[in-house]
Amino acid sequence: MSTIVCDCVNIKRNLSMLTDFYQLTMGNGYLKKGMKDRIAYFDMFFRKIPDDGGYVIIAGLEQFIEYINTLSFTEEDISFLRERGIFSEDFLAYLREFKFQCDIWAIPEGTVVFPNEPIITVRGPIPQGQLIETMLLLTINHQSLIATKASRVVRASKGRNVLEFGSRRAQGYDGALLGARAAYIGGCFGTACTMVEELYGIPSLGTMAHSWIQSFHSEYEAFKAYAEVYPTSSVLLVDTYNTLKSGIPNAIRVAKEILEPEGNRLKGIRLDSGDIAYLSKAARKMLDEAGMEDCKITASNSLDEYLISDLLLQGAEIDIFGVGENLITSKSNPVFGGVYKLVAIENENKLESKIKLSENPEKVTNPGFKKLYRFYHKKTNKAIGDLLTLRDEVVDESKPYILFHPVHTWKKTVLTDYYVKELQVKIFDKGQCVYSCPSIQEIREYCKGQVETLWEESLRLKNPHKYYVDLSEELWTLKYDLINKYSNEESNP
Repeated sequence: MSTIVCDCVNIKRNLSMLTDFYQLTMGNGYLKKGMKDRIAYFDMFFRKIPDDGGYVIIAGLEQFIEYINTLSFTEEDISFLRERGIFSEDFLAYLREFKFQCDIWAIPEGTVVFPNEPIITVRGPIPQGQLIETMLLLTINHQSLIATKASRVVRASKGRNVLEFGSRRAQGYDGALLGARAAYIGGCFGTACTMVEELYGIPSLGTMAHSWIQSFHSEYEAFKAYAEVYPTSSVLLVDTYNTLKSGIPNAIRVAKEILEPEGNRLKGIRLDSGDIAYLSKAARKMLDEAGMEDCKITASNSLDEYLISDLLLQGAEIDIFGVGENLITSKSNPVFGGVYKLVAIENENKLESKIKLSENPEKVTNPGFKKLYRFYHKKTNKAIGDLLTLRDEVVDESKPYILFHPVHTWKKTVLTDYYVKELQVKIFDKGQCVYSCPSIQEIREYCKGQVETLWEESLRLKNPHKYYVDLSEELWTLKYDLINKYSNEESNP
């Protein structure tokens, strides 16, 4: 059971109860109507890429697996629900003896994905499929949002290291810890949060605060004291008083008087305010003239991918970017709109596909138990496009394949020099985990390789090329047959 203890209010938290209340009322209803064992299929997907970007990076699967592996209800949970007075004793007994029995397929963490693709597919008894919806969406939505934002920031930095600096501005401690994990998957080099290294092995790094400098009689004394304590790893914050008139000159003085005589070098300086482009260029010149070409310049102060891109266009001399609140909260687009929809039901061992219609065309779902393929160009290994099919369809790589636009069907592309990969893998089989999670370092490297399979046009920060996700002819026909069926069906009195 996933728990956390808050000493101030003595609350023990069971994440099995982190579910929307209507999941429980529906579960109770399914039992009362004899539907406890009815097999349902659900897809988790999203409709829109954050920040109008070109791709999304999936993250959070490991934490979702941990949640499923510990899913259970305590006597305290049962007593709490009984007090509500609306749940049957049969349902409470069902929760007391709860045993997860679903099959789950998922796209591995670090994979680049696109709108309307099934990230996670769940097959199992409908009360169980409903019950896990809230935590599934909470976990995958949050970390995918931050991993995607981090990837954008890292790409904007053009090969320079990016550190996640946002713990103090995150949306709670879960946001800080899991956000830093997601940021690392997305490409960040490390984090300012110590606990993240303890939990996940992600490097935690830091320098000093302005308060350290203010606590000494002078800026020079503060730098000198820090260099004496950390002679092999000193990075000095130079903007407490005046960056160019005192901060950098005092940093150079300490390097020459304290560090270099002992055979050490000043590792870096940090700029945290002012005109970063102008100050970094001036700082670089001063450091180089002092023979300190190896001294790195770190910049922080409300950075994001757009400001980083602008700074580099202006010739800023920055080696490392520390990105805080705009990354850890994805401030420019703080919500990832992943949804979870019923797509099929088994009736008497026969699969019955389901669809949700809407006045908003983008909200019409893709029905049925599906498979997701990605096409790659054989010579470049670049991704060409994705294809959603029904589960029993197989793409024959030895033959040309025709992709067609799912809305503008006259737009077609004939693929010949390609190979395909199926993106989802089996995670749970009848409630038993059959998947070994890779290390966080392996996920990060995999993610880097995934981004490299995309064309530059899809990686632009602004107005990226749209990556196409097409439907097979069989799936397209099923979808539009169901649209016609339900849109023309008369309401029963």
